[in-house]
Amino acid sequence: MEQAEKQQRRPWIVGVSGASGTPYAAAVLRGLLAAGESVDLVVSRASRLTLLDETGISFRDAHWREDLETWLARGADGKPGTFTVDVGDVRYWAAGDLAAGPSSGSYPAKGMLVVPASTAAVAGVALGLSKDLLQRVASVTLKERRPLVVAVRETPLNGQTLKHMVTLDEAGAVVLPASPAFYAGATHIQDLVDFVAGRVLDAAGVPHRLYRRWEGELGGATPRSGERSD
Repeated sequence: MEQAEKQQRRPWIVGVSGASGTPYAAAVLRGLLAAGESVDLVVSRASRLTLLDETGISFRDAHWREDLETWLARGADGKPGTFTVDVGDVRYWAAGDLAAGPSSGSYPAKGMLVVPASTAAVAGVALGLSKDLLQRVASVTLKERRPLVVAVRETPLNGQTLKHMVTLDEAGAVVLPASPAFYAGATHIQDLVDFVAGRVLDAAGVPHRLYRRWEGELGGATPRSGERSD
């Protein structure tokens, strides 16, 4: 029975690149786990530096579960212990492990979410470079015609990056700039982060309640009495 359950596991693969925006990745991971999804995680070498800079957390291969729990518990404002997250159904793959399970198209996966996606990651995937596991898995996702969502976090964008984004779109990926919106009634930095994370999950078809959806009513997202306004 245990072996059968293991074979049925089909995770979403989340790739975290070195762009600024690690709170986006944390919110997406929390959203996937809250929806009951299995997750395979790839954290690039460059993203470890960004994570350390933005949160003070060192992400270590040997202690990845402990570090992941600490990271996902932290709010976008940097406050520890904001969230309680069960990471029991997360599997971690080192970025340098090109023999990892997800590097093969035969590995069962629902698709991949790259969040945040740096311009280097965008270029690498668009050109099929496969310089690390993150790029390799993204290329495999495209060739297997599985959903690939690339949450680009950069501004301004130069011509080459724009061309790479068009290439990804033409290959079947969803190119989703990490652009927060304000119509959902954001009153806190976490609301802006959750909006982007929610749009990533929308593109993947994963249900969530991370932001208030537009319902055609002007002013409908204005915070009501008793709602969060901090």
